[in-house]
Amino acid sequence: MNQNGKTYRVLIFGKEGCPKCDVLKDRLGKTLGKGDWADFDQEYFSVKTPQGLVAFSRAQCINPNRIPAMVVAKRNPETGAYEMLPNPRPGEEDKVCQKSRLYQYLGLQTDYTDVGKGVISPKMITTILEQAKAL
Repeated sequence: MNQNGKTYRVLIFGKEGCPKCDVLKDRLGKTLGKGDWADFDQEYFSVKTPQGLVAFSRAQCINPNRIPAMVVAKRNPETGAYEMLPNPRPGEEDKVCQKSRLYQYLGLQTDYTDVGKGVISPKMITTILEQAKAL
């Protein structure tokens, strides 16, 4: 794991050859490249590798049929380990993230229904990042 000391880390779960996974990595990378998000970094996990599958399993609440997904973790200053942030309002309606919002942790998974259309938008990403900073 990259231990660069940033306060937040966005864990991305995907798999090689998945165009939507590449789009999420690109959108998140562009977002984190802006000054507002200097205290965030990202780490990618392929669910096709043992390391990625273990990290995915620890995320607990992501549906494997809704990859790509992302979860925000915060560095514990005492241990240096990144811990996934709980969703402060599980089950609450979210007009921006809708059904892509995770229930247990602060993050998103892809909604492939006609409503979600398989898109995790930049606005959805920034909404989750803003909520992480507010915790």
